[in-house]
Amino acid sequence: MTGRNKSGAMGVAIAAGATAAMAAVLAKFASPQMRWEGRVGCYVGVVACNVAMWTLYVRSLASLSSLQATVLNFAANFLLSGFAGFLIFEEATHFQWFLGAALIVMGIMVLSKAEVSSEPATASPNSKQD
Repeated sequence: MTGRNKSGAMGVAIAAGATAAMAAVLAKFASPQMRWEGRVGCYVGVVACNVAMWTLYVRSLASLSSLQATVLNFAANFLLSGFAGFLIFEEATHFQWFLGAALIVMGIMVLSKAEVSSEPATASPNSKQD
């Protein structure tokens, strides 16, 4: 796979996570204090975002391993949901959250650089065969 294909697929996996985060934001906006029309609109948006998320996620699987696509999707969702909570809903976010988010980003960088082999593992010459 070319680097350009893989980076494009990584962008698609991140976009999937972003749409999942948007679904979470819309769900949080659908509060009992909102009129029923607004709540229905938010729930329709949640469904639309989840459909878009799954479409993008499946598309990213065409060029990435399932591990890479899942980790990028989850991390984007986690980070963007956390930042949305902090910025939009003024939720308290502690130093540990930011430290954990930084560790997640570093882990993603390590996983995204990993190449997944499609060849089956072979037995070493020293192993016993029955």
